[in-house]
Amino acid sequence: MSLLLHLLYRSYRIITWSTYFTKRRFTVVGQGVLGAVLVALVTAMDVDGAVGYQAVIPLGAVLLIAFVFSLRFRARFEVERKLPRVVTAGQAFHYRVAVKNLTRQPQAGLTLIEDLADPRPTFKQWKEFKLDEDKHVRPFRFERRNFRSPFKMATVKEGEMPTLRRDERGELTMELTPLRRGVVQFTGVTLARPDPLGIYRALCKQPLPQALVVLPRRYPLPPIALPGGMKYQQGGVAMASNIGQSEEFVSLREYRRGDPPRHIHWRSWAKAGKPIVKEFEDEFFVRHALVLDTFTPRPFSDVFEEAVSVAASFACTVLTQESLLDLLFVGPEAFCFTAGRGLAHADQMLEILASVRPCGEQPFALLETLVVNHANTVSGCICVMLAWDDTRKKFIEKLKLLSLPLLVIVVRPAGETQPLDPGPMSDAPERFHVLEIGRIEEQLAKLR
Repeated sequence: MSLLLHLLYRSYRIITWSTYFTKRRFTVVGQGVLGAVLVALVTAMDVDGAVGYQAVIPLGAVLLIAFVFSLRFRARFEVERKLPRVVTAGQAFHYRVAVKNLTRQPQAGLTLIEDLADPRPTFKQWKEFKLDEDKHVRPFRFERRNFRSPFKMATVKEGEMPTLRRDERGELTMELTPLRRGVVQFTGVTLARPDPLGIYRALCKQPLPQALVVLPRRYPLPPIALPGGMKYQQGGVAMASNIGQSEEFVSLREYRRGDPPRHIHWRSWAKAGKPIVKEFEDEFFVRHALVLDTFTPRPFSDVFEEAVSVAASFACTVLTQESLLDLLFVGPEAFCFTAGRGLAHADQMLEILASVRPCGEQPFALLETLVVNHANTVSGCICVMLAWDDTRKKFIEKLKLLSLPLLVIVVRPAGETQPLDPGPMSDAPERFHVLEIGRIEEQLAKLR
């Protein structure tokens, strides 16, 4: 079995490399000519019964001439790529690329191709993906098989360059579609020029490494009443802009734009000769916990990706309500990130969610311990779960015993429409919601 998998993996790498090479080197016309040569070679095996062999020599000569012309392409360019800081998975966007011709001859008919990091997985990653797919997808059930590679991060359309004279600088607009959250790694750009026959392209590669962060997809949420209210926080949270019900004096500091005049310390201003204000800590404010379930044995799970998107949607919503948000999840270890009210922004929380990975090695009890130890500091808890089994029901039941207001979201695969028993959430069914892949946006719109 191991030998067979290695052979299949090698075949996969050869086929993907051949496809990549063909699309880069041959124009659409060239791909047609190449296909005709292959067909002619196959039919040439039967010399007596077919005449296809007669086309092999002229078609091969055309390809050879096109290849020879491509050897004359010698050029130097200066390239600058202008990327946004972050983008969102699934949403195509445009960006600009500036190219300067550093050669004496004018350059015309150029096509710009973005070079991304090799998306092909290692043997271990490929093996995990194939074994998982074979385990969870029934044979001949094509509607449930994912034909899109889970390793490819983005697709970029080729761009047509305007004619560049000597030392002339030109710009073109490129379109990139991020396929999933994470980081898109650019290694460089390639400028391609076809031969006079329009069959084979000569390539000029320019190294231009760059990275682009892709945030999780977000869904619009209706106005919902999140669980919990203001809660006393021992020691409070120091902020420049205070919105709490009770404030405790901490220290003096220099005036910053936006500080309320009532906080000015007039005696210190008189001594220092510049505005001095009093700094306070809030002791009563709303603080929510957003618990993301990362425990799944599947290394590439659509349910997990949608759960991250749902968590990102709640993160954006909670952080607009002038409250604190603690993101709790387990990766290689237990993590707790706090954002809101001057500590961090929504974009920073989304960047953290862009890098979350499934956790298959750690026990679920690690997440339970993390949340229980955090329960006395939060006003309410939003739990995004990947399943609704006995382990997760006991976890929710333990949180309810701590009198912690809960909102439970369960994400499950498409096609599973059988109602789930709310279990420990039976006393508050309006706080228990099941989301099915393919209908998540529609079902989230019904939250109240």
